[in-house]
Amino acid sequence: MVKLSTFKPLDERAYWTDAQELVCVMVTPEAPDVTSFCFKTADDSWFRYLPGQFITLELPVGSRRLLRTYTLSSSPSRPLSISVTVKAQRNSVGSRWMLDNLKVGDRLHAYGPGGIFSFMTYPAEKYLFVSAGSGVTPMMSMTRWLFDNGEHTDIALINCARRPSELVFANELRRMAQRVPDIKLSFVVGEDDPYAVWAGYRGRLNQLMLELMAPDYMEREIFCCGPEPFMKTLRDVLNAADFDMQHYHEESFHAPIRSADEIPQHDDTVPKRQAAATVHFALSAVEADCHETDTILAVAKAHGLNIPSACQFGVCGTCKIRKLEGEVHMVHNGGISDRDVDEGYILACCSKPLGRVRVEV
Repeated sequence: MVKLSTFKPLDERAYWTDAQELVCVMVTPEAPDVTSFCFKTADDSWFRYLPGQFITLELPVGSRRLLRTYTLSSSPSRPLSISVTVKAQRNSVGSRWMLDNLKVGDRLHAYGPGGIFSFMTYPAEKYLFVSAGSGVTPMMSMTRWLFDNGEHTDIALINCARRPSELVFANELRRMAQRVPDIKLSFVVGEDDPYAVWAGYRGRLNQLMLELMAPDYMEREIFCCGPEPFMKTLRDVLNAADFDMQHYHEESFHAPIRSADEIPQHDDTVPKRQAAATVHFALSAVEADCHETDTILAVAKAHGLNIPSACQFGVCGTCKIRKLEGEVHMVHNGGISDRDVDEGYILACCSKPLGRVRVEV
C-alpha cells in the first residue's frame, strides 16, 4: 500500500519513458481466465498515449524473457497509471504466466506505447465499436476516454462473448451507458450460463443483429477487435451491405498494427457488380446468365422457377437447397447450420454465384 506522504505533487511529475520499469500496483480479476494488471512507475510518472494503443511487456518466463504485446485497457484521461487486461488463451505462455505469477509489487520492463488503432486517428461524429472476448480492451480504452472527457460522441458498442459470465467489463460499460445517452450498448453471447437468465442477444453476430443494434451502422466509423474468424464475419456483413470499407478498422489479437504500412490487405471474397456468373438449375434443365451480385433466389424467380422462400434475410431457412458444383458467397443470419453448409447446402436468398454454379433445383 502506497502511503499518502509518498505522493508526488502533480506539477512535479515527469512523463514515463520505456526506459523505466513498471511496478504492478493492482491485480483485478475480470472474468474466467481474464485479469487486469495496473502499473505505475517508481517515481510516479505520468503516462501519455492514445486510447487504443498497446505496450510490449518483457516477461521473465523461466530462464527466458518473452516479449508480449497487450492493448492498454486504461484511458489516458487517467494518466497516473496504465492497465492491461489479459486473457489466457489456449496454449498461451506469456498470458498464462501473468495470470499465475504476476502480483502487486512485481516489476516489469515495458516498451511503447505504439499502434494506430484509435478513434483519434480516424475522427468522426459517430462510432461503432465491435469486439469479441478480450478484444474489448481497446474499445474500453476509447470509451473510457470519451466518457471521462464528456465529449458526447455517439458510440454504439457491441461486445460479444461465449457466455454472459465471460463478457469483460460488462458492469462498467452498463454503468457508463446508464449515465449518458451517448453510449448505446449491446451484448451478444453464444450460449447461456448454467442456472442463469440471459435476456440479450444469442448466437453469432450477423447482419440482422447489426441492423437491430446499430440501425445507422452505414454512417459510422467502425472499429473491430477479436479473433480473425469473428472479424471476417463482420467484414462479410459489411461488404454484403456495400459499406465503404475505408471507414472500417480492425486490430488482431496476434498482430497489432504499428503503422499504416502494416494494415493488412484482406483477400475477402466480395461479389462484383460487373462480374458475369451462371446458375445451372440441374433438375429444371435451366441455365441462367446473371451477375455475381444476384442471389440464387432472384435468378430462379427471373426464370420462372420456384424455390420456396419466406423471410429472404437468411433467417428462416425455407430456401435451403443443395449446391452441386461451384462456389457461392453466402452471408446469412442463422438460418442454416454449419453441418448443412459442410454437406453442401446453401440458402438461395442470400447466396450469390461466383462464376458458374450448379444447384439442385
